[in-house]
Amino acid sequence: MTPRDDDELAAALAMARSHGWGVRVVGAGHSFHDIAASDDLLIRLGPGDESRGSGRPTGFTGITAFDADSGLVTVRAGTPLHLLNRLLDDLGVAMSNLGDIDRQTIAGAISTGTHGTGARYPGLAAQVEAIRLMLADGSQVTCSAEQDPGLFAAARVSLGALGVLTDITVRCVPAFVLAADERPMSVDRVLSELDQLVADNDHFEFYWFPHTRRTLTKRNNRLPADASSRPLSPVRAWLDDEFLSNRVYELTNRLATVVPRLTPTINAIASRALTARSYSDVSHRVFVSPRRVVFREMEYAVPREALRDFLSAIMSWIERSGMYLPFPLEVRFAAADDIWLSPAYGRATGYVAVHQYHRLPYERYFREVERIAADFEGRPHWGKIHWLEAETLRDRYPRFDDFLRVRERLDPDGMFVNAHIRRLFAPK
Repeated sequence: MTPRDDDELAAALAMARSHGWGVRVVGAGHSFHDIAASDDLLIRLGPGDESRGSGRPTGFTGITAFDADSGLVTVRAGTPLHLLNRLLDDLGVAMSNLGDIDRQTIAGAISTGTHGTGARYPGLAAQVEAIRLMLADGSQVTCSAEQDPGLFAAARVSLGALGVLTDITVRCVPAFVLAADERPMSVDRVLSELDQLVADNDHFEFYWFPHTRRTLTKRNNRLPADASSRPLSPVRAWLDDEFLSNRVYELTNRLATVVPRLTPTINAIASRALTARSYSDVSHRVFVSPRRVVFREMEYAVPREALRDFLSAIMSWIERSGMYLPFPLEVRFAAADDIWLSPAYGRATGYVAVHQYHRLPYERYFREVERIAADFEGRPHWGKIHWLEAETLRDRYPRFDDFLRVRERLDPDGMFVNAHIRRLFAPK
């Protein structure tokens, strides 16, 4: 069901109550598991046909309020990030940090703890200043740091388990240009210089290619307000981002699937194929990259100081495992935040994301990474594959039971619970 306004959403929830149905809300369907699945009522707060590509707020998409002095932007919860970025361009503002994919809705992105990279910058949910949500009984509440701060601490990363997010207010910054510098480096040099690389760049990340000693590093740094951009030429952008990173990469992954023993050679070639490049552009055009090769993903957050040891343990296991892994590992960084279910709650954080091509088995690999993560107090990304349950999660998240109390207060009958949410949030 795709309600067109708040009244239709309230009517849908009333129908669910009358039938005893569970309700889940789906955004772009970007998560890697059944977090949004429902055997009863599935609600989508996406763009309607009449709003596609326009800035006009219709249904649950678009910007409804903007304060130029404060940078506060209120956006309907079903707005996809790629549309939001274009609308913010028109206002002369931007999100202060983004991940590398923009297909998610703003509600889905914050609800699962989506983040970018940068030791001084927290995830997307930490940019949120207020949330309005509709509860199971059809009533609406607004929360912020001043207005019901406990609900606000729970609602920013809530996995859709508290109610239906309808409006989100984000604190934006003046639009800015990022200077991007991408270059290969040996993994040994990256790990030895890691603290300096993270400290010296606004946004630093790297990809390690299994079965090699090579990485691709990405440094993105903010330019002065009066700086002009020097984007890649259309030909170079297509060659790097579409042809090599998607079309050729799809073919090499298919080859690795058919002839696994070629994977080390393929990875060695892939790590050299993307040569060094430098350019500058509007921030979201640098943060975001097209991703068309289908894969499965797990990501764990560990204390920043444990990142190097965590990654080394994974690399050592891969060497011993006998598995062939054609996809690189992605390593990113984030500042601490105060959001109860954020993987970066209370600690500067390093993230390691592991991937597997969708035609290859992933469970043995991912379960081993999860086992290693336990040694480093690892917290899972909520939108990606993991197998943790309430008993273990309670030990990893200091405010876990506080979140459960808010959930029980707002949804005592469990309307917004499915099998996946039940596994995560089963009470003691």
